[in-house]
Amino acid sequence: METLSPTPRTTVTRGRERVVTDRAALHALLADGLVAHLGVDVGDHPLVLPMAYGVDLDGPDAEGTLYLHGSVAAGWLRAAVGSTVCVTLTELDGLVLARSGFHHSMNYRCAVVVGRLRAVDDPEERSRALDLVVDQMVPGRAATLRPASRKELAATAVLAVPLREASLKARAGGPVDDEADVAAGAWAGHVPVRRVLDAPVHAADAHDRVPDDVLRRCQ
Repeated sequence: METLSPTPRTTVTRGRERVVTDRAALHALLADGLVAHLGVDVGDHPLVLPMAYGVDLDGPDAEGTLYLHGSVAAGWLRAAVGSTVCVTLTELDGLVLARSGFHHSMNYRCAVVVGRLRAVDDPEERSRALDLVVDQMVPGRAATLRPASRKELAATAVLAVPLREASLKARAGGPVDDEADVAAGAWAGHVPVRRVLDAPVHAADAHDRVPDDVLRRCQ
């Protein structure tokens, strides 16, 4: 089993009992997710942005590469390229309802990735990265689309963060209450949370049936 090796920047200092060291668990979370949050320093203030992403475990970085994209006109992007950034990804799995407010919690899986933000200039890597972002939403969809135009590619910046420095924490199960609160007899438990994709809705000008890749995604 390949493990996550903590660095000074990814060593968990609180809630160590929730640390997950299996790198496969990190890969599973990245495969499940849809939105990552990128934290950057834009000079006079920090900025955290929700972004679509893609993952290449066989890319140029030994432990895998996380790809993001944005507009070449974005000021934050120009300021962030080449700097150290933090990317987080969280999946909410449940609401933990304890017998006291202090012990309320959530069941979750959360990854934190720290690394230097690299602008992807190689045309082949850029194309693959953009396909991976699309396929993160609907696996296999990129292959069904027309190629990106030169204008679209010129307007899009592709960014990469290596997955070398990453940590993962997770919580599961019910509340952990004080004995006195348990003895008092109040209800406690947890409410599982899951993501549900509804049936696809046709665009107003759609002239074809829903493709199989989209139908599979909604199952």
